[in-house]
Amino acid sequence: MPKREIRGQRNKLSLTTLLIGLVSLSVLLTSTILLIASYESKKQALINTTLQLNYTNADKMSQTIDSLFRSMRTSLEYSATTLSGKINMNTDVRDEYLELLRNSSNYFNSLVIINEKGVITNEAPKNLGTVGKHVTTETGKKAISSQMPFLSEPDRATTGRLMVIMSQPIFDRIGNYRGVIAGTLYLQDYNVLTMIFGSNNMDNEGSYYYIVGSDGKLLFHPDRNRISEDVSDNKVVQKLKNGKSGQERVTNTRGEDMFAGFSSVPANGWGVVKVSSNALVHKQLNSHIRNILWYILIPFVILLLVVILIAHELARPFVYLANLVNKIGKEKVEFPERKPHWNREADLLTKTVLLALVDIQKHTDQLTQEAMTDSLTGLTNRRNFESVMDHLINADHPFSLIVLDVDKFKYVNDTYGHQMGDDVLRQIAQVISTSVRPGDICCRYGGEEFVILLADTSLKDAYIIAERVRKVVETSKVSHSLLITVSQGIAHFPSQAKSSDQLFHLADQALYAAKESGRNKVVISP
Repeated sequence: MPKREIRGQRNKLSLTTLLIGLVSLSVLLTSTILLIASYESKKQALINTTLQLNYTNADKMSQTIDSLFRSMRTSLEYSATTLSGKINMNTDVRDEYLELLRNSSNYFNSLVIINEKGVITNEAPKNLGTVGKHVTTETGKKAISSQMPFLSEPDRATTGRLMVIMSQPIFDRIGNYRGVIAGTLYLQDYNVLTMIFGSNNMDNEGSYYYIVGSDGKLLFHPDRNRISEDVSDNKVVQKLKNGKSGQERVTNTRGEDMFAGFSSVPANGWGVVKVSSNALVHKQLNSHIRNILWYILIPFVILLLVVILIAHELARPFVYLANLVNKIGKEKVEFPERKPHWNREADLLTKTVLLALVDIQKHTDQLTQEAMTDSLTGLTNRRNFESVMDHLINADHPFSLIVLDVDKFKYVNDTYGHQMGDDVLRQIAQVISTSVRPGDICCRYGGEEFVILLADTSLKDAYIIAERVRKVVETSKVSHSLLITVSQGIAHFPSQAKSSDQLFHLADQALYAAKESGRNKVVISP
């Protein structure tokens, strides 16, 4: 087979590989589609769950802060009522009361009493150093001048601290305004909000709380450096300023994609926001996909092995038939006993093709036999004989050659007709076939001339065989009791000749000598 054809065969896909590839591709595509669908479904579910969970947490925290500030307000109201009877008492008594109030409730970082003139008269803790000083901040002045319960926005105190002030007016027993009791939350220090939310509420997943005031500024944030930052541009903060609660996917002021749940605090107009980063959802999604892949890996491997096995079994008869058809005409093919196949189509096809191939092989053998055989006598024809002889000569294999001619055969044809001549030729062919050994080659060379090739046979042994043939022909009777005789010439390769032409020439000369010497004789070439 030419190299180009061999390379072409190697480049073609086998049926087994094609089946395995198609099924594997189908499984992979199906798995990919399922993974994508699962990914998108899980993604939306996680987003919805995260938003709902954040809203629930924010709402709970807003309720907690609402309750806290109502308690803080109630505490200040009670303290203001208590102090109204002690406003003229000793300063030390008021100091002790403030310290007791601060330590018992832990609502405020500090507590102060400011008289109606704006002078700080008492403080807790006592190391603030503000007693006797006038309130100079606008927030403080507003708390005093309003003479009503007051809650400030974040502001810087005289101490430089960022704080929120909650105050309650104090009236004496006859209703005269005597100042305020004010509690402060130091936003950047440890306070009651920090105690509720934790000193650092940002977890490793990127979820955290923050609190905004009614003016849109941060009151609480895990990053304390951001406290008092104005985040009014945030859509969530804008909704909180309008008193709304809910959940929303937003981009924060730093351009980060977040999932926010938010709830307003009725007691003070603040807003609590619980946010989770998009990375949290993606991390959970990746974990989900990894788990799915682990779950389908083993079934996929098992399925692939089953597919490979089925593909091999399904393709086996087709591969066998393809190889068998490829051999037809190139070599002798032995057809094995057909075994039934579990696949109906493969079984029918195998049965049909094998029957067709057997029939083709039979016709091929018949045509081959006809191409190698003389149609009249059934002996090897001249072309096949010459091929065998050339092969022996090329291999330098010794053999003897007998050239045989029917004596006076023209007389038989002219006297009795060609039908009788054909009977004579067939009878002589039968005599020759039965007189030689199984491996010897008998050939009708042309007309009434026959040749016998005796491999590994000396001239002496060839003469014995030729004499046996001559005697059997002489004693055989054909129609009309004709007496038929043959003359024969013998030559040997390679002792007498080195080529087929030379060998035939010597055998013909010996045959001619037998004819000249009276016919019905065997002559060995000298």
